Amino acid sequence: MIKILKLQKAVIAFILGILALIGYKIMSVNKIESSNYLLSLAGILFITGALMFLFPIIFAKPNKQGEIELDPEKQEEELSENEKKVATDESPL
Repeated sequence: MIKILKLQKAVIAFILGILALIGYKIMSVNKIESSNYLLSLAGILFITGALMFLFPIIFAKPNKQGEIELDPEKQEEELSENEKKVATDESPL
């Protein structure tokens, strides 16, 4: 499901945010002054990942009935069926 919705980048952003947060904790325990930069990076990565997760929901396109479906497998099946119909309708006899 994640692969089909193209959310891999969001998942990677969250993982990098978690790693940056772990790095911040380690650096803050050792009292390194630049640990705040790592905390800022973690926050930016979390916000970016959250926006990437919302992107398919915000910019979803409604179908002919005005309904919005987020199930990509059904959308791909409908698209392939519509393409087949268009191909058969346009073919000369």
